[in-house]
Amino acid sequence: MASYMEQMRKYFQSNNRIRDNQAHTAKVHSVAWSCDGRKLASGSFDKCVCIFTLERDRLNRDHMFRGHGDTVDQLCWHPKSPDQLVTASGDKTVRIWDTRLNKSAAIINTKGENINICWSPDGSTIAVGNKVDLVTFIDARTHRSKVEEQFKSEVNEISWNNEGDLFFLTSGQGSIHILSYPELKMQHVLNAHPAACICIKFDPTGKYFATGSADALVSLWDSTELVCVRTFARLDWPVRALSFSFDGKMLASASEDTFIDISEVDTGEKITEILNESSFTCAWHPKRHLLAYACDDKLDRDRDSGVVKVYGFPSDP
Repeated sequence: MASYMEQMRKYFQSNNRIRDNQAHTAKVHSVAWSCDGRKLASGSFDKCVCIFTLERDRLNRDHMFRGHGDTVDQLCWHPKSPDQLVTASGDKTVRIWDTRLNKSAAIINTKGENINICWSPDGSTIAVGNKVDLVTFIDARTHRSKVEEQFKSEVNEISWNNEGDLFFLTSGQGSIHILSYPELKMQHVLNAHPAACICIKFDPTGKYFATGSADALVSLWDSTELVCVRTFARLDWPVRALSFSFDGKMLASASEDTFIDISEVDTGEKITEILNESSFTCAWHPKRHLLAYACDDKLDRDRDSGVVKVYGFPSDP
């Protein structure tokens, strides 16, 4: 019987088509799939959020949300409701959007220019971080701030674990800070990388989480033992985004390199790569082997400005 890696290498030989989808008029900062996989959202420097609906082998542009007064830096879908998403913007607001009504369901004022956002696994709380390393926890039902936590070190990305009882931050010192939730008491500081720790992602099974660093390494951690089980070292530039496939067996790593690395989690071996310009965001579909991503815009390649790409569609016969 062929190994998982062999199966997936063969799969991507016949499912390696990339579809380009014009979404924005400027650089795309963030892409994410709804929990049911039917919709893809992208947030951009152009202050807008674009919603696509996934048909069998293509994306159809569905709606454009406007209202933010500054760049949309990060977005996140509700973990259980496929019709709600939340955005973090430099305009000092967080917005909740409803794709059924095609409008903003809430505008929440915050204390700074927001750069990262996540939703708790149970959907009750939204955490948003700003440029001065203040993290605000917002009640998703009342849209009111529950608590604020000011951090002394640079906070790059934030995430709950899958159970929702721990809150993780990646720092500019290369460490991972782990706090109890909802108490927000420091539990552990993991010295993960010698350079800034940029991004963090938990796998759907809850077994592992991965971190990406300015040292160009991806580290895979046992989420129970909090030990590093392996590193992935095929990239040469700072790792900006990570995403696990729905089965938790593949890890996509995006950076300023000219490819996105797709590795087998259990062995660290390369399954395939997607050749592209540097990429700062990527997201696996929650049910299919489709990877959404966006490339960093090059000044001499205006045609790629604002394009969302999806890899993994069946190749042309």
